[in-house]
Amino acid sequence: MFQLSVPATLGRPATLALLGLAALGLSACGGKERPRADLAASQVTTIGVNSYLWRASLDALSFMPLLQADSSGGVVITDWYANPGNPGERMKVTVSILDRDLRADALRVAASRQVSQGGAWVDAPVQAATVQKLEEIILTRARDLRRSAFKD
Repeated sequence: MFQLSVPATLGRPATLALLGLAALGLSACGGKERPRADLAASQVTTIGVNSYLWRASLDALSFMPLLQADSSGGVVITDWYANPGNPGERMKVTVSILDRDLRADALRVAASRQVSQGGAWVDAPVQAATVQKLEEIILTRARDLRRSAFKD
């Protein structure tokens, strides 16, 4: 057993506060077993958003030049990309990850499309199926990443 020596210059309230802090610190070292980390939990990440969605978004957009990738805010913005097979059309994509959980509603994808007309780029509508397909690709990849994390 040890003895705690408190200077006489400290008053009784300060001594009690020191003893309380010491007891609190020692109680944290008790025989309780720490809870095991659940890989599915959203708090496993050190970034501000779900790490599986983040990595899946970067993977899915890896063929496009990136303008911004902010892991704490969960935003990926690409620069304009023209498919070499169709140089008269270009796309720009923004992915927003809205939550720390791996859920479909934690992902928002927006796309812009332009077509070349007379040497100038003109805004054109994006088919809803294009955005939905990109969301599906990202979510599928995120789920695959999560599954592979459990296998390791």
